[in-house]
Amino acid sequence: MTEERPASRAAEELAGSFGFERVDPAGKAGRVRAVFDSVAGRYDLMNDLMSGGVHRLWKEAMLDWLAPRPGYRYLDVAGGTGDIAQRLLDRTKGQGEVVLADINEAMLRVGRDRALDRGWVGPVRFVAGDAMRLPFPDRRFDACTIAFGLRNVTRIDAALSEMRRVLKPGGRFLCLEFSRVVLPVLDRLYDAYSFALLPRIGGFVAGDRAAYAYLAESIRRFPDQETLSGLMREAGLARVKHRNLSGGIAAIHSGWRV
Repeated sequence: MTEERPASRAAEELAGSFGFERVDPAGKAGRVRAVFDSVAGRYDLMNDLMSGGVHRLWKEAMLDWLAPRPGYRYLDVAGGTGDIAQRLLDRTKGQGEVVLADINEAMLRVGRDRALDRGWVGPVRFVAGDAMRLPFPDRRFDACTIAFGLRNVTRIDAALSEMRRVLKPGGRFLCLEFSRVVLPVLDRLYDAYSFALLPRIGGFVAGDRAAYAYLAESIRRFPDQETLSGLMREAGLARVKHRNLSGGIAAIHSGWRV
């Protein structure tokens, strides 16, 4: 019997965790869905609280690295309220196809409402879909993105394989996610903020302290930069690289289907 690879072990451990709590993987998706049902209307506020508003710059950095082009097909997985889809539309001038997929209906409703308010619902297709079983044919998209969604998937190895599957040969995958802080002083300050202040702020602003506690814990449970790179390679992605943002508070991972 071959020894299980470290990256695979990390995916297995994450499948059975809900923040710091050990759970049956079969029940994890329902609990995560309840969190996002609770915070859907305040999702962007949540990201502002968790990143101090810097998530907007991080998303622009991911799109800078992707360099979207008009006429291509783009898929944004766990696209929620449409932040990335809107940026893709802006950068391609609405020329091409942008599909936003999310498993959570409450998040999709917020995204559709926002799209209608901004007048760009036509160029974006909203699809209810599980990242582990994407409802798209093989080799459909030129690029696939996921921002702050991968850590909430039960089996991130399955999701990575699915996102590779729907990419065309030569297509690119980009993941933006909270990651492992690499600066010694910053990591202690970030821990104090995440575990002492963030749940209190979430309880006061959003009325759901437990949801924000889970979100902070899920960040700490998520694989570090090198482990995620290993999982991407195991899923069949090539030329895997990452870039740290804000001292590793977040990171962008890039890979290609060759």
